[in-house]
Amino acid sequence: MEKKEPRKAQDIKNPTFVNKKLKASSNSNNKKDKILPWWVELLFVQIGLPDKWLIKVLQSKRKSTELIKNEKRLIVTFLLILAGLTYFYPVVKYSKTKLECERIAKNYIIENKNLIKIKRQQLRMLSTNFCNGGDEIYQLENLKD
Repeated sequence: MEKKEPRKAQDIKNPTFVNKKLKASSNSNNKKDKILPWWVELLFVQIGLPDKWLIKVLQSKRKSTELIKNEKRLIVTFLLILAGLTYFYPVVKYSKTKLECERIAKNYIIENKNLIKIKRQQLRMLSTNFCNGGDEIYQLENLKD
């Protein structure tokens, strides 16, 4: 009986095996020689921040991408609500300040002009006019009955 050579020895002699092995080693070199992202190069290579921070940053990046992938609908809903609130905030603020101005003007008209028999609608009209830059308040005479 012939003694068979071990399989490894046969594969080593085979030229295709050698080519595959060289390709595999060149692929592993490519994986090792990957270009670092610019922010890693800047922060952790050039500046010299601790490697622990890099590990934590990469872990949080991975977790956030998983969260975004899994919770897309919730995130889109949240962003739409936030955009709606951001859009309407100036309108609400303007209305609030306008109503506050009208309230202050109404109190000023009642106290300083001594208007007793003025109707509610006229009082609101005068206070709105005053808040919009009108000067009809100063032309009113003190009415006393």
